[in-house]
Amino acid sequence: MDNDDNSIRLAKRVAEMRPCSRREAELYIEGGFVSVDGVITEEPGARVTPEQQITVADDATLLEIVPVTMLLHKPAGDGQPQHLLKAETQTRSVPGKRFLKRHVANLTQVLPLDAKASGLTVFTQDFRVARKFSDDTVEQEIIVEVTGDIIENGLQQLNQINGKVSWQNENRLRFAIKGLKLGLIDKLCKEVGLTVVSMKRIRIGRIAMASLPAGEWRYLQDYERF
Repeated sequence: MDNDDNSIRLAKRVAEMRPCSRREAELYIEGGFVSVDGVITEEPGARVTPEQQITVADDATLLEIVPVTMLLHKPAGDGQPQHLLKAETQTRSVPGKRFLKRHVANLTQVLPLDAKASGLTVFTQDFRVARKFSDDTVEQEIIVEVTGDIIENGLQQLNQINGKVSWQNENRLRFAIKGLKLGLIDKLCKEVGLTVVSMKRIRIGRIAMASLPAGEWRYLQDYERF
């Protein structure tokens, strides 16, 4: 229903422009292909006036918007990092698709980190990706800074886990572990006389965090597999 102020729904305006059906116009808009006065608008119900400039991108397509997987470098101390998944924090260091608001709907966080930990975190809309992590067979690599004096045979005790633990230097351990549960590394270290100062996950399966800056994210590329 149109208002008396001479504005109409954006979907109706696009349908008249193309021309196309109202549903096709909605798909163009939801796909991020429509700009209003130079600003991409993803809401089909947005109100526009005849004076406003509506542009449909040359590469506009009606192909289904496929589910995405987003890789975030979670900062330490952030227990609910999903709020960082927005256009402003998409990294420029890796080529990626255009950010759409629909990409942050119905996300599943897999292998969550302890709030105080930092590092690679995965959010996905793709059930195939989420399912891959359901059986705890994907290895995680975590660098753990510690203080304290490890007990005799402490490293051997740490290596009773489903993975491998090794020293990187005198106060830094490397965990390569499967089936990691929240709080487990803190518990294991405490049992051998060590106190965890910080933790950073740098790899999940075959995907490394690499140079992704803290607080920024990128899309999982089509060719990448965990």
